[in-house]
Parts: sequence; structure tokens; C-alpha cells
Amino acid sequence: MSSRASRMVYRIVRRLLDTFYRAPEIIGLENLPDGPCVIASNHAQLHGPIQAELFFPGDSSIWCNAETMDIREAPAYAYRDFWPDKPRALRWLYWIPAYIVAPILVGVLNSARCIGVYRDLRMRITIRRTLDRLKEGARIIIFPETDPELNTILSTFQDRFIDLGPRYARETGRTLRFVPMYIAPDIRRIVIGKPVSYDNQADSRDERHRICTYLTDAITELAYSLPRHRVVPYRNIKKKLYPTNERPHTTNSDR
Repeated sequence: MSSRASRMVYRIVRRLLDTFYRAPEIIGLENLPDGPCVIASNHAQLHGPIQAELFFPGDSSIWCNAETMDIREAPAYAYRDFWPDKPRALRWLYWIPAYIVAPILVGVLNSARCIGVYRDLRMRITIRRTLDRLKEGARIIIFPETDPELNTILSTFQDRFIDLGPRYARETGRTLRFVPMYIAPDIRRIVIGKPVSYDNQADSRDERHRICTYLTDAITELAYSLPRHRVVPYRNIKKKLYPTNERPHTTNSDR
């Protein structure tokens, strides 16, 4: 798809989203560092990337799967990701909407504030573009959830994005900060938590574990702090199965 066609698709979709998507209340903006940082958020299916693109303030770039930005790979991605639980006998039918959705997806993401994330040796391209944006002062927004579920709020985090910390330090001599963020589409709120700094003197494996644990714990607590609502999970499941953000009750035997 040409860049001109991509921009046209983006403008059309953006106008539709601006019309039908109500802006959320953003809480905790005072927690954002003044300079560059990495913001880790729950995915909330498509709601996370959409709200980040439409409503997140300031100069930022969003990590997204590079398959969704390539017209050759996007149909297979849409087929796998958007309709994973359809009956096996009928799943082949969903190749049709997958091919319909793919050009829209590619057009939008190639004109949005996105950095494609590769899962192979091309990951170095992702890292290079990300570091360049950080050095320009931008904030990087990442949705690192993957299977399996961690708790009723989040799925497990992939943690390799935390290795941006030492890479950024080597190139700039500065410390990179990581910020937790929780998106609650059900009540139209985005909550930003307090940042944690990468310790450039510590072992990288220890820092991955420490920061990943901090982020998932902090996002979970941000969700618990909000009024009761349905949590939009990482996986595309039926809405009637969505959990709520109620804190699990503990008993003496759990302590």
C-alpha cells in the first residue's frame, strides 16, 4: 500500500474514531517524567493502542506487531488474533474478513505513531528506531502482555523490552525510566502510576525481573484503585466472561 493510500485510510478511520470514541479521563499525568521514558500498559485488546494513538498527550511512539504493518502478513495475523475461538468447522470463513480488515489495519498503523516490533533478527530495527525516538525526547508506549494470565487484571508480561534500559544508558549516559499505565475502557479512564528507574549497575536479568514485577504489580493496583468495572482482557473472549477489577478476597488460609 502506498504512503498516500495509507494516509487516506488513516484519515478516514481517525475521523470515525474521533466521532464514536469518547475521550477518557487521564489520571496521574503528574507521574510522567519530563523526558523520555517507556510506558508499559495493559493491552485491553484493541482499546489500548487506539486510546494511546487518539488521546495520549505529547510526543510518543507506540510499539505494535510488525505483521500488522505489512500487507503480506496482516491477513494471517488478523485471522489468528481476531477470531481465535470460532468453531473449527467455521473458522475458514474468517479468512474473508481477515483480507478485508488487513488493508485498513496496514493503512492506519503505517500512518499512526507506530514502531513495528519484529520477532526475528529484524528486532534490531525495532530497537534502533526506539532508541532514536527516546533520544529525541519521545515516550514509548508498549503493551507487553502475552499468555498465560497473571491475575484477573493482566496476562504475563514479556520482559525483553526492559533491556532498552542498558542500551539507552550506553548511548546517552542517562537512566531510562519505566512507567506503569492501566486502561479501563469500561469507565473511560486511563491511570498512570509512578515510574521506576533502571539500575545500570545491576545484573540485567535481575533488573528484568525487578522492573517487570514492579510494573505488573503497579498496574494491578491501579486497576484495583478504580471504581468497579469490567476489565477488558488481553485475549479476545466473550464480554460476558470479562472479569471485574474487584480485589480477590483473602482468608486466613491464604496468608
